[in-house]
Amino acid sequence: MHDLNYLALIWVGAFAASLVAHRIRHTPVLWYLFFGSLFVNLGWLPQHMPGFIEGFAEVGIILIMFALGFEEDTSKFVSSITRSWGIAFFGALVPFCVAYSVISYFWADNNMALLGALAMTATAVSLTMVSLKLEGLHRTPAATGIMTSAVLDDIASLALVAIMVPVATGETPVSVAGIALVLGKTMLFFLFVVVLGWLLSADASPLRKLPLLGGFNLRYLLAMADGQQATLGILIIAILVSLVAQYFGFHPAVGAYMAGLILKEEYFAFHQDKGIDFHKTSHAVIDNVAYSWIGPVFFVVLGTRLIFDIQIFLSVLPQTILLTLGLFFGQILSAGLAARFTGNFDWPSSWMIGFGMLGRAELAFVVMDIAYVQHHIFTDEVFYTLMFTAFWLNVAVPLTIRWWKSHYRHTIPEPGT
Repeated sequence: MHDLNYLALIWVGAFAASLVAHRIRHTPVLWYLFFGSLFVNLGWLPQHMPGFIEGFAEVGIILIMFALGFEEDTSKFVSSITRSWGIAFFGALVPFCVAYSVISYFWADNNMALLGALAMTATAVSLTMVSLKLEGLHRTPAATGIMTSAVLDDIASLALVAIMVPVATGETPVSVAGIALVLGKTMLFFLFVVVLGWLLSADASPLRKLPLLGGFNLRYLLAMADGQQATLGILIIAILVSLVAQYFGFHPAVGAYMAGLILKEEYFAFHQDKGIDFHKTSHAVIDNVAYSWIGPVFFVVLGTRLIFDIQIFLSVLPQTILLTLGLFFGQILSAGLAARFTGNFDWPSSWMIGFGMLGRAELAFVVMDIAYVQHHIFTDEVFYTLMFTAFWLNVAVPLTIRWWKSHYRHTIPEPGT
């Protein structure tokens, strides 16, 4: 079958997944995986995708991670760090320890345990916020706490991906010097991101007194051609940072997320006489591309890794049950108690934060793709255990939020406030 035929079928699956998810008010990510698995098990898609489709899927996850970073309000994020640091720390530490312990106990492999624990650490920001929005809770204090904590978790997890993956794959030896090398590369990469952010905010940049860089304003890239190329300009920035991340040995998604995070709304305040909100326009285009027709390809292709094998399914059933229950209760208790005692949230908000931190999506699948597809660190059993666990945790997010909404109702702001 021609590559374009595969792409057409994948898009049909993504479209069907979106319709089903909209109908039952659920996240489409799970249904992207479902249709990918369905198509490969029916023989409609190959088990080993051609290079064109694999490359297209790679672009998809880069766009998704960029979109997630781009939609963040950096100033609000920074201002709420002091209240949410405990939620992020304990809400990540406990799931990491639970996943590491379960995987290490059953498979006795340190590399699999490290990357498996990392995959189960970061919260699915988009899944949680979509669920909160559907219930009218996206403007509550709990939503702010969840969002900030989830972003902190994701940034920390991205940094850990940068450190752990080269070590786990053997590209960097497990030694003090090897880990120091990875840490040094990580610091250089994030320094590059900071400098790029300064170049975008040239007026208030610490570089403004330098002879060459001081007069350079990267925002000119967005304002070219009367702002009509602003979307292409930010995509250039995204792919540039992704390539730099890859050069330093990191996954391109790391760079894409950081590129989105440093882009602020005020950078698009140009050609105001035209009456066009270039930030809003670019945001809409990026979201459409990332979540509607390119990004979903990544998840459908990842779903094709789920070849139905009753023997594997039964063999990992005990591990899946134990890991799912451990993460479910560990995540709720750790994030909920941290929200109450380190963030000073009330109890209804604290438990809502615990429920909202259950989801596992984008970064979890990135780590699984790196460890299972690219470097073959995970065995089939570990991969299926993690996939099944992520599935049930994601199912739990909208269900628990909807159930707890009645207890949380008194904290919901009035419309228009």
